[in-house]
Amino acid sequence: MCYSALVKAEFTRFVREYGAIMDIETYVKTYWGDDGRPVGRRPKVPRAAERDILEHGPPEVAELIRQWDAAEVDGLTRELFSQRKRVADGERALQAKATKKAAEDVRIGTNKVKAARRRLDTIAGKASEQDHRIYPGVYCPVLVIEGGKRQVKLMRYQCRPAGKPSLYDRKYPGTYNARRDNLEGFWKEQFGYRHGIMVADRFYENVEGPDGANQVLEFEPRTGEPMLVACLWSHWTDPKGKEPGLLSFAAITDEPEPEVAAAGHDRTIINIKPEHLEAWLQPDPADLAALYAIFDDKRHPFYEHRLAA
Repeated sequence: MCYSALVKAEFTRFVREYGAIMDIETYVKTYWGDDGRPVGRRPKVPRAAERDILEHGPPEVAELIRQWDAAEVDGLTRELFSQRKRVADGERALQAKATKKAAEDVRIGTNKVKAARRRLDTIAGKASEQDHRIYPGVYCPVLVIEGGKRQVKLMRYQCRPAGKPSLYDRKYPGTYNARRDNLEGFWKEQFGYRHGIMVADRFYENVEGPDGANQVLEFEPRTGEPMLVACLWSHWTDPKGKEPGLLSFAAITDEPEPEVAAAGHDRTIINIKPEHLEAWLQPDPADLAALYAIFDDKRHPFYEHRLAA
């Protein structure tokens, strides 16, 4: 399972490198919802994507991001004050008598202060590699073709297939990946119909370490070229009209490359060749064999791995 990836998040890169246009509506609805009212909580979007929009537009999306930034800065400022007080109170209590509660207040409060400061630094413009990282539940730019044009849509990394109840997010939490051997089963409504591409530099996997404990490995093509990750996507709508619509996607995985298997993982994302991009993004549901042929002709860069920082 590709549980995390370091992605190309900036829309301007898709324009420059893939000749795409932005589906502005999907970006606006991610922050604002279907009914013109702000969504309940800030959507999780890579900061690199937001920073690119703040700098280059479109202005209507940039303004929504600024509104969320202002609200989050206000909340984080109050959180800092609260947690600093918690730490100070805990330290005073420890001076009088060592208790588990006081020690936990100092530990938890200190960690929350650090986390709030990191987020404030990010909003203020301090860049880091994490600005490009996605996990299940995080939104990501996905390249598609609609109306004969390459477009970039902002979608959640964890697919909720159209027609399924929203509880599928909890019932099937692993739907951020789609296994090749189940494309004509669980994914039959998407495979051959709605295809996309996630552009990524690295992917991350959980594996069992030598001591039996879990560790996270970072995989990167030795060639250094961006990976064109084959994806399926869906546009989910609530038939009762109570929940907001959702664009979401899953990365397709296949049998592991030898070096990935040797590192301890049993799946690898499908990294398609650039010459197959158009055929993948404009599938013919009557010719699934041609789509499997694209998988069979995928790129095989050697995926070097290291322990993730």
